[in-house]
Amino acid sequence: MTQIISLLTSAIVFGTVILYGAVGEIFTEKSGNLNLGVPGIMYLGGIAGLAAAFFYEMYAAEPVGWVGLVLSFIAAFAASALGGLIYAFLTISLRANQNVTGLTLTIFGAGVANLFGGSLNAMAGGVGQISVATTSRAYRAYIPALSNLGYVGDLLFSFGFMAYLAVVIALFASWFLGRSRVGLNLRAVGEDPATADAAGISVTRYKYLATCLGAGISGLGGLYYVMDYIKGTWSTDGTIEALGWLAVALVIFATWRPARAIWSAYLFGVLYWAYNYITGLSRASIELFKMLPYVVTILVLVAVSLRRSREAQPPKSLGLSYFREER
Repeated sequence: MTQIISLLTSAIVFGTVILYGAVGEIFTEKSGNLNLGVPGIMYLGGIAGLAAAFFYEMYAAEPVGWVGLVLSFIAAFAASALGGLIYAFLTISLRANQNVTGLTLTIFGAGVANLFGGSLNAMAGGVGQISVATTSRAYRAYIPALSNLGYVGDLLFSFGFMAYLAVVIALFASWFLGRSRVGLNLRAVGEDPATADAAGISVTRYKYLATCLGAGISGLGGLYYVMDYIKGTWSTDGTIEALGWLAVALVIFATWRPARAIWSAYLFGVLYWAYNYITGLSRASIELFKMLPYVVTILVLVAVSLRRSREAQPPKSLGLSYFREER
């Protein structure tokens, strides 16, 4: 039982990172924009949050955890939203190819993050010396009384606040896109921008807002990875990029439904970390286990294509630039 709880706990932490990325990308794709720059945006969120906390703790005489938390959270969201704004300007205003722009944003985000990460390492005294312990503890804090409720406490109440915030955001996004007037307008833009434009809906405004908001949410995944997953330091091993691509795959697996992305993200975590709980696996077998989330996504994509269920399909205008003159 202990091993099962340990696996599920690891899956929730892992799944929280990609859940942020997936929910943010669902927002973006519902407007018709296909942003493949999610890994780069997560990089931007991670390094911006780390830098804000690092400089605060460096210059504050007595750093306070919640202050570092607020500063890093705002910095991460703002930097990620800025990345979304760059993508939106290039693809909406300049009508650049969305696939190429997204991939370029991934390269740009990784380069900028690792450049500043290296600089922070040098300022901290060397590689691996960055530490924002005070802020990281604030992110990882939980209520001890609830976490001491045996297996239930270990599984449900032993995480930092961002693990629960991810679920709240996903549930709100599900309601927003399915029930609110603004959300329905956003979906109309993603399905048929010409018709939405004719109905008086500002296609450009909705696309910009959805892309920037979606990027901001995705960037929180990078912040969670840095502050909670690796406990307030910086790593150049490419894990954030890998998790970003898993978030993109999760969007397809969840069939563009934020609420479904919650359990799907945790399932990805179970599939990814299952090898740790199976003895006698070779290195090749471990790598095959790490491929399972992608394999399952491909199978779901094939099943969805065969069923041709309208609810499980992406927005009709996904990846296509809108030219009002062609309406």
